[in-house]
Amino acid sequence: MQMISASNQGFTLVELCVVLAVMAILATFAVPSFVAWQARDQVDARARSLFSTLALARAEAVRRGARVTLCRIDSARRCLASGRSCDDGVTDWSCGWGLFVDRDGAPTLLRMQPAMTPVSITGTSTDISFTPPSGQVIGGFRSFDFAPRGSQATTNPAARRCIRIAAGGRARMTQGSCGASA
Repeated sequence: MQMISASNQGFTLVELCVVLAVMAILATFAVPSFVAWQARDQVDARARSLFSTLALARAEAVRRGARVTLCRIDSARRCLASGRSCDDGVTDWSCGWGLFVDRDGAPTLLRMQPAMTPVSITGTSTDISFTPPSGQVIGGFRSFDFAPRGSQATTNPAARRCIRIAAGGRARMTQGSCGASA
């Protein structure tokens, strides 16, 4: 008869503790990178959303032959007056925005972007209107500065974005701060 020896399968307590310690050390180094990546991704997504809304506004002004207005909105989807705070108390464009076309004197909502307060969006405090026939912006050059809200804004400069709008209505997005005034 052949004897089968019983072998212990599994890990010892020491091996388990070593693996857990290594995982804890790796997590300690990975979490700040993940947080910085997440902040950068949120800022980039929000900047691209406003950029596409600006392009749509200009195109709709040309296509419809009507004034198209981009404004900050409240939770009831109404334009906020210049300097008025949103429902959560912020006064920048992170409240969310709405794109309205003027139809027979009544604004009709074309696109809406809800609030996203982790991203600070400073820039012009007034509505932006695009006019036919070429989609020009009333009021000349405008700019928007996107940054993570809080301490991430200073510790993560690569997470900043800038959108500049020329008087002709064309928008351009670049990485970094543009120094938009509120």
